[in-house]
Amino acid sequence: MTPISSIEVNGEPVFGVGIDAQTRCSHWRGRHDTIALRMKCCERWMACFECHRECTDHPAEVWSIYERDQRAVLCGSCGQTLTISEYFNAFSCLHCGTRFNPGCADHYQLYFEIE
Repeated sequence: MTPISSIEVNGEPVFGVGIDAQTRCSHWRGRHDTIALRMKCCERWMACFECHRECTDHPAEVWSIYERDQRAVLCGSCGQTLTISEYFNAFSCLHCGTRFNPGCADHYQLYFEIE
C-alpha cells in the first residue's frame, strides 16, 4: 500500500496521496479537480478512486441509485458537502461557485451506480 496522507477540510479528514489544501491529489492536479468523495465502503473522504485503490486494503463499493440523497461529495474550495443528486446536476459548487471538472463524469461509475 502507498503511504496515505490526509488534510482536514471544514472539519472532515480527506485521505489520499499527495493531497493539497483543495483536495487535489498526485493523480488529479487540474485547476478544477477540487472535490473529494465519501467512499461507500469505508465512509472515508478520499481524493479520488486511485487514492482509494492505493491507500486501502479493500475494493471500493459504489453508491446505489437509491442513495442519491447521501452527502458524498465535498467541495475542496469551501468545505461544504453536496448530495450525489446535487453533484450530478451541478457544474459548480452550489455553495461557493467553484467550477467542477466536467471530465469527472467519465469516472462516475467508479463511485456511483449509473442507471
